Amino acid sequence: MKIACTQPRRVAAMSVAARVAREMGVKLGNEVGYSIRFEDCTSERTVLRYMTDGMLLREFLSEPDLASYSVVMVDEAHERTLHTDILFGLIKDVARFRPELKVLVASATLDTARFSTFFDDAPVFRIPGRRFPVDIFYTKAPEADYLEACVVSVLQIHVTQPPGDILVFLTGQEEIEAACEMLQDRCRRLGSKIRELLVLPIYANLPSDMQARIFQSTPPGARKVVVATNIAETSLTIEGIIYVLDPGFCKQKSYNPRTGMESLTVTPCSKASANQRAGRAGRVAAGKCFRLYTAWAYQHELEETTVPEIQRTSLGNVVLLLKSLGIHDLMHFDFLDPPPYETLLLALEQLYALGALNHLGELTTSGRKMAELPVDPMLSKMILASEKYSCSEEILTVAAMLSVNNSIFYRPKDKVVHADNARVNFFLPGGDHLVLLNVYTQWAESGYSSQWCYENFVQFRSMRRARDVREQLEGLLERVEVGLSSCQGDYIRVRKAITAGYFYHTARLTRSGYRTVKQQQTVFIHPNSSLFEEQPRWLLYHELVLTTKEFMRQVLEIESSWLLEVAPHYYKAKELEDPHAKKMPKKIGKTREELG
Repeated sequence: MKIACTQPRRVAAMSVAARVAREMGVKLGNEVGYSIRFEDCTSERTVLRYMTDGMLLREFLSEPDLASYSVVMVDEAHERTLHTDILFGLIKDVARFRPELKVLVASATLDTARFSTFFDDAPVFRIPGRRFPVDIFYTKAPEADYLEACVVSVLQIHVTQPPGDILVFLTGQEEIEAACEMLQDRCRRLGSKIRELLVLPIYANLPSDMQARIFQSTPPGARKVVVATNIAETSLTIEGIIYVLDPGFCKQKSYNPRTGMESLTVTPCSKASANQRAGRAGRVAAGKCFRLYTAWAYQHELEETTVPEIQRTSLGNVVLLLKSLGIHDLMHFDFLDPPPYETLLLALEQLYALGALNHLGELTTSGRKMAELPVDPMLSKMILASEKYSCSEEILTVAAMLSVNNSIFYRPKDKVVHADNARVNFFLPGGDHLVLLNVYTQWAESGYSSQWCYENFVQFRSMRRARDVREQLEGLLERVEVGLSSCQGDYIRVRKAITAGYFYHTARLTRSGYRTVKQQQTVFIHPNSSLFEEQPRWLLYHELVLTTKEFMRQVLEIESSWLLEVAPHYYKAKELEDPHAKKMPKKIGKTREELG
């Protein structure tokens, strides 16, 4: 029998598995292995499997009672990711009719009573951590610019406090790069007056060789500063951290079901995550945590816990998965925190429009195929549609490139002009999806070389991941009965296949800029896009993201007639007519005298 241990993040699953394998003295992938989406490092000898919670959900598809597992451990449960919450409902169900299955829910900061009652009054074990005392300091007055305050505080700690490494929590890549730049700049100016300070960033988009540098031990006589996103809050443990700087912010995704827009906003973090951050200082010795906000703010302005992710994301994927597990009554599924009613309805409506559900809300054959592919329903619909337009080779590439997020192009601060020129060289008429296809094709022609990536300012790591994803998807194609075919450079077919999956996401050019077709919401083309200056009449976008404006990411030029071709059930010809093409009737109106 096997043991499953789930982690909310990919990085965590990999690093924990590697560490456990090292401690047990076995090779990673034999007795101890990990499996994350699009990467499986296990063999038939594997007893202990570390995986992301999304992977355990996929296991439910192949064996609904988890028969091959004797122990399931859900780790980092306090992060309350989307998949963790659904796992809770499913595992609770399995544990009821498999009394011999052992379920462990492990977490650092958690409302234990509530979880215990959810799992039929499960016993609670409190295991004291090997944590040293942490002194917490607050500021006297609120900070105006927390980035500047962070940089100043780091230097103050460096000059006044005894040796020990510093961990700084910031919200995202741009902030981290700015902070690192400011720190290095000031250290350069101070020169030999202060001891050496190593500044190391860590965020998800960082190339892996740079990521590994944070774990190297600090040279004697120097001090290390790790500037991190909240990835270092739970998932990673960095040796030697004594001081933690916490500005009290994190980036949170929120989703608006009425407009279908995701927004990433910087919000104050919760008390639970502030305590979690403070605890990072007491791992190796007594530490100090400097909070860049007032004690009053901590007491009165921070929420107790973070809002569970299930209440603030789109649920298309999840609804499809639950439907294919045979759970039809989603409204009464045993959620720990039920998602908003509107979000569930929108997900059902989208799946119906994509043809994954019939009018009774049951899975159709194409819905079952879509559930087989571990990607978003719209993306899987696009892959299935590629067979009809016989361009599945190209669509696979586009799908793989879209699923590695927006980390294809690398734009270092010191070579912005070169990087932008390199990107313009990849532009093809038609839109960003074709640009991604072009990048991948050229990379493949260069023999998948890392040197080529370096010269063209393309992230080698992202490309390698795109290649892995593409290979995995290609393997899944025979399971969903789609043959491999290529369109030989006829990009209209590729664009039609993409439209078949993403007809929900369309916008048209009106006199006042772009508006989404159904909701009439004003949207903008992202300045990085290849169509930024072109302004075509009709657009399809991959996602809507609210940062400074409502931006459409990855846009593609389409024709309105295609929408009627691929989704006649969703669009009516009337909606797609051009309102400016109609002329006024040629009768002469009557004057006021004639009207009497």
